[in-house]
Amino acid sequence: MLGMINLQGLTRELSLYLESQVRVGLFGSGVGLSLVLGFGAAYACYYLTVIAKKPQLVVGGEAFSRFLKQRCPAVAETYYPTMWCWEGRAQTLLRPFITVKPPVHYNNELIKTADGGQISLDWFNNDDDNTLYPDASTRPTILLLPGLTGTSRESYILHMIKHSEGLGYRCVVFNNRGVAGEELLTPRTYCASNTEDLERVIHHVHSLYPGAPLVAAGVSMGGMLLLNYLGKSGRQTPLLGAAVFSAGWEVFESATTLEKPVNWILFNYYLTTCLQASIIRHRAVLEKQFDINYILKARSIREFDTRFTSVMFGYPTNNHYYKDASPCHRLKSIEIPVLCLNAMDDVFSPGHAIPVESAKQNPNIALVLTAYGGHIGFLEGIWPRQQTYMDRVFKQFVQAIFENGNEIHNM
Repeated sequence: MLGMINLQGLTRELSLYLESQVRVGLFGSGVGLSLVLGFGAAYACYYLTVIAKKPQLVVGGEAFSRFLKQRCPAVAETYYPTMWCWEGRAQTLLRPFITVKPPVHYNNELIKTADGGQISLDWFNNDDDNTLYPDASTRPTILLLPGLTGTSRESYILHMIKHSEGLGYRCVVFNNRGVAGEELLTPRTYCASNTEDLERVIHHVHSLYPGAPLVAAGVSMGGMLLLNYLGKSGRQTPLLGAAVFSAGWEVFESATTLEKPVNWILFNYYLTTCLQASIIRHRAVLEKQFDINYILKARSIREFDTRFTSVMFGYPTNNHYYKDASPCHRLKSIEIPVLCLNAMDDVFSPGHAIPVESAKQNPNIALVLTAYGGHIGFLEGIWPRQQTYMDRVFKQFVQAIFENGNEIHNM
């Protein structure tokens, strides 16, 4: 009986205490404020010891490593992801909505291809008040390659152009066939392994400005395409160097990760519908060779590639296409300086599939691997509107290549 009385009394006292908290407010008692401050201190400690880390820098040659640490210091500095948004999928989803889309005025050019098709190039010539490089014939030029369904209007492309503008550089964006509003003239689009269109664009840009140093930067699938091109061309390229961001190194692993239930819901299904929307837009041309209704029933990128991409480019199976599209197999053949930035928590390019050991064997390759950052995320700061860690690496690297080209090529 005494125990029951004590229990009732304790319950009544606890009820009165909780009621007083509601009346005076959580912070009014001081207890709530202490809890919040304690949680904040614990989270800050966790963030600084577990989340904020220096990237892993994997470089095949000591000379390239020294060059990057001196000329591109961001690769050796601690990366502080946005404190309230550091997880990979959150960074991937939020970047397009958080970062601003700076205004960029393009001049569009359509160039013809050998098969009768056309490629849309968007030029940012940077002619206005350019005191750094007033001579257009020798103005450093950056070729930008967007991702799988991306165009020159993606926020990450616009940010690269704005950072390049301040340095006096010219930019040109290579839009894959049929994605930027231009008409598809032949029943052919694009893929990560076929580099013919990219070769055409690079030599076209170089022929227009043969006295201008040329660098390329590719993002996601654009980075995969660029790496595959460099692996095929070796030294036979007018490019001085290249930067690659969030590339999928091993396509089988990327496809498998993206097919996990949560990733399928968040990313895979959406990208598949975007690819199918392009098919619908160019249906009149494509339906002469493909079963469009069958393609539109695909529910994943792998199914889409099996029914369309691998067939279009003549692969016996989709597995043959995925092997050929994986840049990890061509890493050893690259013969110009290339910086590759990946986040280890990128669901599009899982960390375990990044070819670290192969990179160590090539003195022209540098891998910059952050623990967090997602896919084309790399958000930093409390409210990352104007610049990301990826932007800083891009800006410092291209400036280092253009301004210290002789040094890097004499490594």
